[in-house]
Amino acid sequence: MKIFSVSQIKNWDSYTISHEPVKSIELMERAAMACFKWIILHFETNVPFKIFCGRGNNGGDGIAIARLLSEKKYRVSVYIMKGESLGSPDFETSLKRLKKTSAEIFFLDNEKSFPLLSKDDVIIDALFGTGLNKKPTGLVSSLIKYINKNSGEIISIDVPSGLFIDKSSKENTIIKTKYTLTFQNQKLAFLMPENESYIGEVVLLDIGLSKEYEEKEGTQFEFTDKNLIKEIYIPRKAFANKGNYGYACLLAGSYGMMGAAVLSAKSCLRSGVGKLTCHICEAGYNILQTSVPEAMCKVSGDKFIKDVDDFKDFDVIGIGPGIGKYDSHKKLLKDLFSNFKKLVVIDADALNVLSENQSLYKSIPAHSIITPHPKEFERLFGKSDSDFERINLALSKAKELNIFIVLKGHYTFIATPDGQGYFNSTGNAGMATAGAGDVLTGIITGLVAQKYSPLKACILGVYLHGLAGDLAVKNISEEALIAGDIIDYLGNAFKEI
Repeated sequence: MKIFSVSQIKNWDSYTISHEPVKSIELMERAAMACFKWIILHFETNVPFKIFCGRGNNGGDGIAIARLLSEKKYRVSVYIMKGESLGSPDFETSLKRLKKTSAEIFFLDNEKSFPLLSKDDVIIDALFGTGLNKKPTGLVSSLIKYINKNSGEIISIDVPSGLFIDKSSKENTIIKTKYTLTFQNQKLAFLMPENESYIGEVVLLDIGLSKEYEEKEGTQFEFTDKNLIKEIYIPRKAFANKGNYGYACLLAGSYGMMGAAVLSAKSCLRSGVGKLTCHICEAGYNILQTSVPEAMCKVSGDKFIKDVDDFKDFDVIGIGPGIGKYDSHKKLLKDLFSNFKKLVVIDADALNVLSENQSLYKSIPAHSIITPHPKEFERLFGKSDSDFERINLALSKAKELNIFIVLKGHYTFIATPDGQGYFNSTGNAGMATAGAGDVLTGIITGLVAQKYSPLKACILGVYLHGLAGDLAVKNISEEALIAGDIIDYLGNAFKEI
């Protein structure tokens, strides 16, 4: 699913109006009808609605929704921000239609005109839409604060008022909604952790915008969905043998942290790799041979991995889960980057060692994949003032170093060397647990070994990882989920796609 910018969203509307063709007021009616249908499925007719409208087309959506609810015998009160001039043409048309219903209409021109709000009221926020380009001030800022303080359930139309779509809104006064009924596609702002307290549950409503525009228009960002995953996934061939599915290597584990090696090895094998060798320390030999008998082992060092001198047979190497931070690991990374001419998947302690030896950055093999969580990313590339700044930094560093960056989180972000960004659509809060990242490293490493391109391995690996977690929590719960459960449900995730 493409994620469009504010200007592209506006152009999408215009393209639909001119090419369908359809009048702009009719497109507004579509949006209102989609919201209305969702609302009446979730709220009984005895629920009082208070609808707050700006004077643009978002306000026009709110007024059209008010008319539809009133005609359905809901109790509706509409509060419109007073202005010195008329609202948008479609807003004024909607307002004329609303005046023919029983809905009460009020105009807000000062704080004393704000209505008394009850926790029993359902508030519909239609003050500002996606076109907001400056932070709310004055009376409208006071109104947003008033609504947030005194309301029960709030429904925002298209976007919580006060929230920018394409940039950080940290300094803004923003509606804190329970539901955001947004149109057609995901919005960039909804995927940022900094906006979690404002957006509530995002509901995508199809209002029939032009498919032709969506297909032709390029975007910097995409939201992964089943359609994209089905295009990427390669089913097995009946006459295949293990040699067709690659030979992976994992450098993982150390004394006291062999669990990370076990998790990454198991998930690598469950991803479908043909053959796996784990380079481990002596202290972990019995643990890994017993826990993962399908993997071969090579040993170097007593309590942590030391020298690894033979890389030539492998299709991909994953390094980092549980290796610890030891002085000799700088040399380990340097030797790996110098002698292995294929891509490397780098995670966990390998990232921490890398962040303390930044002279190694330029020697990372082309198209390698790093999988940091936000703190690891910060150690690698420095602090960011907002989530928007962080994803732009990830894109910049991916291009500079010619690598893929998998920035882990609720909507894990994949930054590519060509400037494209992908947000993952699967996963849940139960996956915020020790070892989940080790599982992801194993999955991505295994997919690369199977000849998936680095981009496709990242997209498919992250999606499968999250989907396995989603399937697991249905039976286990978010609280009880552990990393091993993700591996256990990986087969079911493959079956779903």
